[in-house]
Amino acid sequence: MKHLGLELRQIYFNHLSGELRATYGQIEKNLYFDKGDLVFARTNQPGERLGEILFKLGKISEETFLKIEEYVVSKESLGKVLLKKGLVSERNLREGLIYQMKEITLNLFNIFEATFKFNENQTYQSPLGEEIRIATPQIIEDGIRLMKIHPKLIIYFEEKVPFIKNKTYLHLLTEEERELLTKITGKTSAKALLKLSGLASEHFWRCFYLFYCLDLIDFQGEEDVWRKPEKKENEPSDLLNEVLEFQAKIASLNYYEILGVGRGSNEEEIKKAYFNLARRFHPDRFGREISPSWRDKINEVFDRLTKAYKTLIDSNLRRKYDLSLAGATEEKSAATKAETKFRQGKTLFNQGRFEEAVILLEEALRLMPNRADYRLLLALAEARIPALRKKAELDFLKVQELEPWNAEAYVGLGLLYKDEGLLVKASKQWRKALEIDPDHKIAAAELELIEGKKRKTRLFSIFKKK
Repeated sequence: MKHLGLELRQIYFNHLSGELRATYGQIEKNLYFDKGDLVFARTNQPGERLGEILFKLGKISEETFLKIEEYVVSKESLGKVLLKKGLVSERNLREGLIYQMKEITLNLFNIFEATFKFNENQTYQSPLGEEIRIATPQIIEDGIRLMKIHPKLIIYFEEKVPFIKNKTYLHLLTEEERELLTKITGKTSAKALLKLSGLASEHFWRCFYLFYCLDLIDFQGEEDVWRKPEKKENEPSDLLNEVLEFQAKIASLNYYEILGVGRGSNEEEIKKAYFNLARRFHPDRFGREISPSWRDKINEVFDRLTKAYKTLIDSNLRRKYDLSLAGATEEKSAATKAETKFRQGKTLFNQGRFEEAVILLEEALRLMPNRADYRLLLALAEARIPALRKKAELDFLKVQELEPWNAEAYVGLGLLYKDEGLLVKASKQWRKALEIDPDHKIAAAELELIEGKKRKTRLFSIFKKK
């Protein structure tokens, strides 16, 4: 079986450097790694390209975005051109690149039919002078928590007998997940563990897959084909576990949070906090015998601590940083408001109050215009209102553009075409859905119905059953 989680497990725990090329239909993505961690990413997908990301995040102006094609040249990256022309700051470009790398990678987790090819030692050129590095275990955790569990994954794992392998990334688990991990004894199959756990199937398999991809478990009676033989490392010390946990979340912390000080802290308080952390996490404290991968993470933590300190201790740099944080806070506030509107709209949708749902969902999209899940539910609601069916069609097509791997967008549009009597167009949409998800029950049932078998599917059942 091929899936991004398995590929990332292989790359990270073998400390590989190179390019992972993922293709699926017309989709092509290139992920670049250095010693197992993600350092760069490219894509051909609308919505994931750098110009669109920078504009969505408010890092470039609308005027610059509308002329973005003029800045795309063959020999230089878009980011480097924008930086040279002064159209984006180095800080904003860095933040845009990090967001883009995560977006490109996380969106791959829901694709189970992709082809992967790893080209070891393939190089890349970052538009920034300094390297960006995102911890692969954090990507694995985020991707698996967001993905939908595919039946192929269950078939692949259900008969295997897991055992505890190590506890290096135990800190990435929730309390419930740690409790489930304690039930793994090396004597019970994954399918039997599901029954013993009392968890819902989807939740159990998500936890199980996370354990495997984080190398917390392996399987009895078979060789780990995803990993090259290597010398077994000692279990990390409590202090090393602490720095590893800090490193896993440090990319999501602002400088005040990294140092553990408040926004109103004075120079003396900032110095005291920094020197306490620097003494605790200094690379020299960990000796020379630890593995290169752990050493890299320790260095990353120390470098981030130092950068946070140098920024906050300098009044001019601190003022600029505070202004950038204010913009990020506004963006976060907009995302929170949008999510609230979406949930309210979803509740109204499930109650059959489609006109009211449309109002709230449009408000959510005004705040977060590129959220495909918001637009999909809006399209489903609009499809129930005769006067809005043309708009529903456009919104379904927009979702397909944003997420070409989302089978529900094709199923929903197919049902809309069916209600309009356009059965040929409907069939094409359902066949596309089945190419993405061969086990999609609604798409399969509707195609059977066209072939003569009588079965009825209601349009709004797609979201209601979730």
